[in-house]
Amino acid sequence: MRSLLVGFTLIVMAITAPMMAAQKLELSIDASKTGAKIDRNIFGQFAEHLGHGIYEGIWVGTDSKIPNTRGIRNDVVGALKAIKVPNVRWPGGCFADEYHWRKSIGPQRSVTLNPNWGGVTEANTFGTHEFMDFIDQIGAEAYVSVNVGSGTPQEAAEWLEYMTAAAPTTLVNERAANGHPAPYKVALLGIGNESWDCGGNMTPDYYVSQMKIYSRFVRNFNPAQQDKQQMLKIAVGPGGDGPRWTDWTEIVMKAYQQHTWSWDISGLSMHNYTVGHWPPSYTSVEFGETEYSQILKFTLEMDGLISKHSAIMDKYDPDKKVALFVDEWGGWYAPLPGSNAGFLVQQNSLRDAILAALNLNIFARHADRVRGANIAQMINVLQAMIITDKEKMVLTPTYYVFKMYVPFQDATFVPVTFDAGWYTHGDVALPRVDAIAAKDANGKLWLEITNLDPNEPVEIEVGLGGITAKSATGETLTAPRVDSVNTFDAANTVMPRPISAKVQGGKLILKLEPKSVTVVSVEQ
Repeated sequence: MRSLLVGFTLIVMAITAPMMAAQKLELSIDASKTGAKIDRNIFGQFAEHLGHGIYEGIWVGTDSKIPNTRGIRNDVVGALKAIKVPNVRWPGGCFADEYHWRKSIGPQRSVTLNPNWGGVTEANTFGTHEFMDFIDQIGAEAYVSVNVGSGTPQEAAEWLEYMTAAAPTTLVNERAANGHPAPYKVALLGIGNESWDCGGNMTPDYYVSQMKIYSRFVRNFNPAQQDKQQMLKIAVGPGGDGPRWTDWTEIVMKAYQQHTWSWDISGLSMHNYTVGHWPPSYTSVEFGETEYSQILKFTLEMDGLISKHSAIMDKYDPDKKVALFVDEWGGWYAPLPGSNAGFLVQQNSLRDAILAALNLNIFARHADRVRGANIAQMINVLQAMIITDKEKMVLTPTYYVFKMYVPFQDATFVPVTFDAGWYTHGDVALPRVDAIAAKDANGKLWLEITNLDPNEPVEIEVGLGGITAKSATGETLTAPRVDSVNTFDAANTVMPRPISAKVQGGKLILKLEPKSVTVVSVEQ
C-alpha cells in the first residue's frame, strides 16, 4: 500500500509540475543599461469646470466650515502634495473653448452657463488667481488651455500678459489691484482643446492656420521664463487611430517641420479614454471578471496608439523635439445611477488602479516621445484621485497608484526583459504581468510589477545585473475583488501594504498577489 501511495504521489507531482512551473516568472534587469528620462509630467492631473471637480472638490469658499486656505480645501491640498503633482491642466477640456478669463477675475464675477456639462450655471468664483493659488499650495505647475474655439488671439494674448508680464502695463496693474503684483509662471500652454470636435469642429488645415497665429502672439512675458524654464506650447493632436486622426497628426507635424522663427510648438496632445463602446456603458461598480478583463484589453490599446502617432511624428521630427502629451486619458464608464449624467460621476475600483498602472508603464516605455500626460480627472470626475462629499473626502485606488509611482518621476528608464505569460478569460487573452524599472537621481533601482490575473498569485524571480543588491523593500496594492472600492465608511479597502521581498544570490524574489500593483526598491 505504501509503495502504491508513493507511486501515486510521483504521478501527481509529474502531472502538476508544469502547472507549478507556470506559476513562476523570471524577469531580468541590467541596471547598467539605461534609457530615456521618465518625465515627471506624465503624472499630471486635469481639473475641468465639470460637475464637482472644481466647486466642492477644490473650491469651497472662504466662508465654508470645511477647513480651507483662501477658499481652497486643506484636505485636498494635503493629499495632492503627497503625490507630488507636477502640473494641473485647467480650465478644460471642452469648457476651455467657451471660457472667457475676464469673467472670473476681480471682485465682481459674471455668472455664465456651462452648456457642455449638465447645463448648470458657472459662478466663475474660481478663476485665474484662485487656480494659481491652488497650484502653488500643492506645489504644481500651471498647464493653461486657451480658448481657440470661441475666443480670439487677442483675448488669449492679453490673458498671458495679465498672468506673466512684469512691466507696469495696464493689465499688470490690474493684476496687482486684484491681489498679485508679481508675475505668475505658466509652464505649459494648450493651444485649444479637441479642435476637431467640441473645440470648433475644425479641419486640420484650418486648425494649423489658427495654431500658427496663437503660437505667434500668445507670449509668456515672465522674466524667469525667457531663457530656461520657457513655456511649452502644446498643439491639439489626435483622438484615435483611424485615418481622421492620422491625417491630423500628419498635417500638424508637417507644418511643424516647415515652421519659421515666428512660431513654434513644443508638444502635440493626444486624447484616449478607456471606454470600450460609445456612449460609455461599462459600469464602475458591481462588475465581474468579464468586464474587468475586457476593460484591461481596451486600455492596452494605448501602446499601439502611441506607436502609430509616434511613427508619424518621427517622419517630421526625428530628433523628437516635439513631445507627445497624452493630456486626457483614463477609464470612462456609465454615470452612477442617480447622478447628473453631465457630471461624469463614477466610482474608482481596484480595476482602475491596475488600469492606471498599465498606462503609466506604457508612457514610461515611450519616454523618449511621451513627456507629458494628464489623467482625467483629478477630483470627483471620471477616474479621479479623490472623491469628496461636503466635508468628507476619500482617496481612490488610482490615487494610491500615483503615490506608489512617485519614485519614477524624472527617474531614468531601465529596460526589463521578461516573458509575461498569459491570463485568459473567455475570449480575452492578456499578458499575465507587466513591469517597468528605473533608477532615481540617487542611483536607487525601482521596479514595478502588475499582476493582471485576478485569480492566481505569481512568484517572481528577478535577475539583477549591473548592481550588487543587498536588500529590497516594497508595497503592494490589491483588494478582495476586482470591483473593490474605497468609500467614506470604508476608506482603506484598497490601499498599499508592505510586501515581503528578499535578495538571494543576486536575484530578487517576491510573490505577487492576484490583481495587484507592486513597487519595490532595491538597496545596494
